[in-house]
Amino acid sequence: MAKDYFQDALQTFNGGDWYGWKKYDSEGNRIPNNERMSYANIEIIKEGATIPTEAEVNTKIDEIKWEEVREKRNQLLAETDFYALSDVTMSTEMANYRQQLRDLPTSTSNPDDIVFPTKP
Repeated sequence: MAKDYFQDALQTFNGGDWYGWKKYDSEGNRIPNNERMSYANIEIIKEGATIPTEAEVNTKIDEIKWEEVREKRNQLLAETDFYALSDVTMSTEMANYRQQLRDLPTSTSNPDDIVFPTKP
């Protein structure tokens, strides 16, 4: 099942649980379930909540994705930390792999375009 970044992002605004999905459009027609979960169909269900802009939601989605990239990168680095111990000789390939991992967040501008290096 694919992660729903859209809903994860929406939950970060207004203290969470502030929105639902419109069931009917402005003309009274039922919105099919597979079309309801879109920005245009957000409905406020919590008093005092406001709908964030689409740009704010998209920025939050990117923040969530970048955090996942960093978490995976850190996990992959941790799995090879023992190569960096003083009593272990690290191969050039492993040193390059670890450097590529450290460079990941700055080597691309889109979290959807991340390609993790292959461990030697």
